[in-house]
Amino acid sequence: MNTIKNTPLALVTGASRGIGRAIAETLAGAGYDLVLTCSRTLPELSGLANSLEEKYGIHCTAQMADASDPSAMAADASEPAAIEKVFASLDHLDVLVNNAGISYIGLLTDMSIEEWQNVIHTNLSSCFYTCRLAIPLMLQKHSGRIINISSMWGTVGASCEVAYSATKSGLNGLTRALAKELAPSNIQVNAIACGVIDTV
Repeated sequence: MNTIKNTPLALVTGASRGIGRAIAETLAGAGYDLVLTCSRTLPELSGLANSLEEKYGIHCTAQMADASDPSAMAADASEPAAIEKVFASLDHLDVLVNNAGISYIGLLTDMSIEEWQNVIHTNLSSCFYTCRLAIPLMLQKHSGRIINISSMWGTVGASCEVAYSATKSGLNGLTRALAKELAPSNIQVNAIACGVIDTV
């Protein structure tokens, strides 16, 4: 993706609906060019990208890339993961919004290992992958913003949402530590701990 470097560029994961979709529209309204990703719903995301371009006159790219794919960082991977390819196509990045997330509602004892790992990878590991890929682009300009979408359950915990609460608590810790790590480079890292939000 070739963009003009003096035009601010933001990347939003999990942007096809709900909070991610609203974030994308807000950034478009503020004049940002956008890269939007999703793991499954590319037709819906492409429709959003087209409507944002038409409405706000910005450049918007929709790409299917699962940010939770652990092969993204594997040293022995046969080829780059989709999310790596997305970042490799960028020549700069001003804002990263880590919005992709899933929940599991049920007793911990009823949760399978696969379901646990899926929540961990999607909600927490994906943030590590995208931050690791975004930081070098932000260091080029000695500036940037990383925004992680967390939850109040990451602070107080929720019965029957143990895995979700654990990942959001981890995300809060990652945010605090990475903010200190990147502050000398003028890169700000923040988390938004959302409450209950009615999304469509």
